[in-house]
Amino acid sequence: MSGRRRAIAAVAALGLLASVLAAQAGCSRVLQVPVAPIGLGVTVAANGQVGGIYPELMRHVASGEGCDLHFTVVPRARQELMFESGLADILLPARRSPRRDQYGVFVPLFQSRAALVSLDRGAARPPLPELQSLADLQQHHELRLAVVRGYDYGEAYQSLLAAMAAQGRLQQATDPISLVRMLDAGLADLAIVAPTIVTGALRGDARLKDWLPRVQVSTVEELGWGESGVYLSNRSKLGVADRQVLEAGLVQLAKSGAAWREFQRYYPEDSLRLSVRPR
Repeated sequence: MSGRRRAIAAVAALGLLASVLAAQAGCSRVLQVPVAPIGLGVTVAANGQVGGIYPELMRHVASGEGCDLHFTVVPRARQELMFESGLADILLPARRSPRRDQYGVFVPLFQSRAALVSLDRGAARPPLPELQSLADLQQHHELRLAVVRGYDYGEAYQSLLAAMAAQGRLQQATDPISLVRMLDAGLADLAIVAPTIVTGALRGDARLKDWLPRVQVSTVEELGWGESGVYLSNRSKLGVADRQVLEAGLVQLAKSGAAWREFQRYYPEDSLRLSVRPR
């Protein structure tokens, strides 16, 4: 299917889903949704308009349920803190984790995985050693790691961050673009992040598109596939009925295949192979 036909099919499927759900009751109040830029998953225009894959999916579900969303743009770490403290009704996008399960109900939409991401260093700096595991990374004491503050890719990831921080080898960025700039400036040698976040961020910034061919990706066993989607808060003032309505809409969205088609509309299929796949 061509990109244009796929885009038309995705829009039609989302529109049909919204119309099917439109007859149901609306939410009891405006829902608070803080977001942070994350590649093409969440974008923020110069005028502050929030877009991207996850906000558009959430808007379709909310409009079908008669719910209103209020998006605010914050750093990712603050977004997580607002979710944990009950100031956010919805956390998106989010990979499922035991810590986040304490604060909300998770609705899976895709499967995703993080990887080791670096930039081609050219002739000015020696190439990076080939790493087979996170243990390899720890043993190469000359290597420095960069991550985005607030991201969570599971227990192995969190254990690595603690070890690297204790050794003074960890750099934390506020967003994906800052992460890539750290790599380019030599402040870190490689990053752990979902590759689509990096390529999406570069594609969305006209000043940095030329860096795309420099992106290098390698996967390791400890950073396996996990569920990604949306959390609905159980700590905020989001009522049980509202949460159940939104959960049902998101589940139907995933089952319809519209969520995956929306991802394909934004990304070339070959760029999804290593880091995102349908459930």
